[in-house]
Amino acid sequence: MTVKEINNAKSDYDLTQASANGDMTAFELLYERHHRRVYSLCLRMVANATEAEDLSQEVFVQLFRKVGSFRGESAFTTWLHRLTVNHVLMHFRKKRVKLENTTEEGEIGEMQDIIQAVTDRPRFIDRIALDKAIADLPPGYRTVFVLHDVEGFEHEEVAALLGVSVGTSKSQLHKARLRLRDLINKGKPQRGS
Repeated sequence: MTVKEINNAKSDYDLTQASANGDMTAFELLYERHHRRVYSLCLRMVANATEAEDLSQEVFVQLFRKVGSFRGESAFTTWLHRLTVNHVLMHFRKKRVKLENTTEEGEIGEMQDIIQAVTDRPRFIDRIALDKAIADLPPGYRTVFVLHDVEGFEHEEVAALLGVSVGTSKSQLHKARLRLRDLINKGKPQRGS
């Protein structure tokens, strides 16, 4: 049996139980199945590829420690999604604490507040434009885009979920990305206006 056949034959629950008992091959299979989804979620949350890579690695270290606590009461992907979100949120909390440079009197530095306000605003505005553009996509494009680019499903998984071919999933995603680009560019103010 090839690694791919073993990967497809075992359920996530079986792999978590084997991993909890020290089976490194089972843990590697979990990583192979889910690393892209975890990375995509981290990237969506932090909007920085390097930071997302670091965070996704940290999530799998945490998964290695906690894999025995997965009881199978929900889908493993749901449990891993929550583990990832919690880890990234904790990262934000730790980062915020590090950014709070206090003066000797215990006050937060005024310059740090100004820097934070300036750096947060453009990202917030871009997020609103992106959310609006995604909402304006035709339903078929939007569904494939969200499943693949936002949730991190592979084209084979998207095709199975939607009952379409893999080629249709790829085509819909390509068209969704082109349409998103047009919608976002229409929303930007033109120079000289």
